[in-house]
Amino acid sequence: MRRGRTIRTLPALAGLAFLLLSAVARAEEPAELLPETHLRIVGGLAGVSQYTDYEKPFWSERVAKLSGGRVSAEISAFDRSGIRAQDMLRLLELGVVPFGTMLISGANDTPELAVVDLPLVSPDFASLQRVATAYRPFLEQFLKVHHDVELLGLYTYPAQVLFCRQAFRSLGDLAGRRIRTASVAQAELVEALGAVPVVMPFAEVVSAVRHDVVDCVITGALSGNSIGLHEVTTHFHAMAVSWGVSVFAANGTRWASLPNEVKDFLRREIAVLEQEIWNDAERKVSEGVACNTGRGPCPAGKPGQMTLVPLSVEDRSRLRSLIENTVLPGWISRCGETCAEAWSATIGPLLSIPLPRE
Repeated sequence: MRRGRTIRTLPALAGLAFLLLSAVARAEEPAELLPETHLRIVGGLAGVSQYTDYEKPFWSERVAKLSGGRVSAEISAFDRSGIRAQDMLRLLELGVVPFGTMLISGANDTPELAVVDLPLVSPDFASLQRVATAYRPFLEQFLKVHHDVELLGLYTYPAQVLFCRQAFRSLGDLAGRRIRTASVAQAELVEALGAVPVVMPFAEVVSAVRHDVVDCVITGALSGNSIGLHEVTTHFHAMAVSWGVSVFAANGTRWASLPNEVKDFLRREIAVLEQEIWNDAERKVSEGVACNTGRGPCPAGKPGQMTLVPLSVEDRSRLRSLIENTVLPGWISRCGETCAEAWSATIGPLLSIPLPRE
């Protein structure tokens, strides 16, 4: 019996040895090949895990380690760098920001980006992955051709949900309430529900609730918890309104100036970072519920006592109607024929939702 166990263990040991050797090779190879390169990065929102746990350590530590010190980078969050989310694409295009993380919800002047994260289109994490995968080739080509910007990564924050300071049982109860939104599409959805959209930065939402500026807030379940939103609101909806997808991209001229070996290295490692961010977002969907309600493990937040409002039968019956009659027509009207063709070729068939008829 002991000999049999030893024999069966050999393949596992061999596999472990192979992984260790591969990791060593991956860490050592770039040090011999890569030209010395220093990069300036503008990252995502400060104070949330995508930046603090992933983007910042990746650029300030891991890139140098993996390259044997040949590639180094400095990074700062866009909202602490005097940059507005809506200006990021233009700054990338001009080269003022050579590498940057851009929230697509902030790119109001470029609706071609917004479809990846239109409200209600991706009600769960698996749906979001399929939509992002289907639209990514169009997005990459659009940024390159129209803005001379190179798409390097596609990140997502955890699900954006609805926090309210007063009780509600369904979306129908929101009529008349003032709701913080982060994009034009979210504002159109809120108006379709009979509520009043109020656009404001993430950093201002807790103060806005406290001072009676808004009644409800659409934001990430866990990021809202991180800034204390669970302390000033009482109820939040289980449905993902949207996700907070962001693009990590480079100015085209700056990217072209890099040696090919550095480009290959960055693409390979950014792909790893991208997957880590998506995995983290998926975990934090359930953590956001646990933290805000105080029911379940909450390793990344502060336990609250909020009431979780489930997706009601009434809500479920309204979702497709809201997409077909409000969300999609509003986006197409801002975007035009280019987006209509892109929808019909990518996401429309995936979701079995055709373009609205005129």
